[in-house]
Amino acid sequence: MALYKRGEVWWMRFSYQGKQVRRSTEVTDKKLAKRIYDKVLGQIAEGKWFERTVGEDKTVKQLLERYLTDHSARNKASMTYRRDKSLANHLLASFGDLTLVQVRPAFLAEYKARRRKEEASPKTINSELTLLSHAFELAMKEWEWANHNPVKKVSREKVHNLIERWLTPEEEKRLLEASPTWLREIILFAIHTGLRQSEILNLQWDRVDLFRRTITLLEQKNRCKDTLPVNATALEILKARARVRSASTEYVFHNEAHHRRDARDLLRAFYPAMKKAKIERFRFHDLRHTFATRLVQAGVDLYTVQKLGRWKTISMVMRYAHHHPESLRAGIEVLDQDRMGPSTKLAQTAGSPGVEGSATF
Repeated sequence: MALYKRGEVWWMRFSYQGKQVRRSTEVTDKKLAKRIYDKVLGQIAEGKWFERTVGEDKTVKQLLERYLTDHSARNKASMTYRRDKSLANHLLASFGDLTLVQVRPAFLAEYKARRRKEEASPKTINSELTLLSHAFELAMKEWEWANHNPVKKVSREKVHNLIERWLTPEEEKRLLEASPTWLREIILFAIHTGLRQSEILNLQWDRVDLFRRTITLLEQKNRCKDTLPVNATALEILKARARVRSASTEYVFHNEAHHRRDARDLLRAFYPAMKKAKIERFRFHDLRHTFATRLVQAGVDLYTVQKLGRWKTISMVMRYAHHHPESLRAGIEVLDQDRMGPSTKLAQTAGSPGVEGSATF
């Protein structure tokens, strides 16, 4: 019997018009797989079975549901999973009922134009297309639901995100003065650690080492585990929180009820403080940009900034490099360290009178 397993699912292998065909039964029960296999053999014998194009019996809705369940929920942080669900909802509204073979580049181009009219940002549109593309890649390579990826043929939107917003020292002073004590601690902690909002709110005492002056992050956007040093400012904030630590919660920055502080409550206090401080066009996430920008302005090398901020690649940190050209000066001044090196001597010799081959300019 030509039934075999791939993972937990049973597959069948049979001959059709002189060709070997392999198809998933899409079931994990061997007896049910055997009945499906026997039915296919019967249809072939009666001339009622026709080889289908891969993807014509699967819809985009099935594709995205499997992507969210089998990939996103298992391999991504909870925050990223929720983001994926939101992106998928926009795609389902346009393509949910289409089969995978019906998804064409022209439809995707129309989708981009429609999303632009809906005032979706270029970054959001690109994120939606990237999610769909990744789902198609898995459908091709692992699930055998598709033979090609139509999203690869569609260009992405141009994203202009080189200009980042960060707090000046004067703005920081006004913001801290306009904030209640609990919010002031969180703002300072964000500026001096570069942690994301969720990472701050999720921080628990078992991940804080006051003796070693470190914090450990487990649930991150990149799902990595990192132990990071904290500076004196961040350490003082942690020590202050430790002095009022409650036995009824493990969260460092908890609310008055000793529960994890909700992000919505944080923003309800943050934006009125911004308005009171007369600071415009600034998000809580821009405190992370402030962290990176100030490191670069202080002359910290980009590799160190990358590691402290836990960006995946150095290219993601390059957008901060233009904030402080003086940080490049140390690099060029290396050439001054040996002023009488070969190139300097050659230049002096070339310009000396009485030397054969010398030139006067």
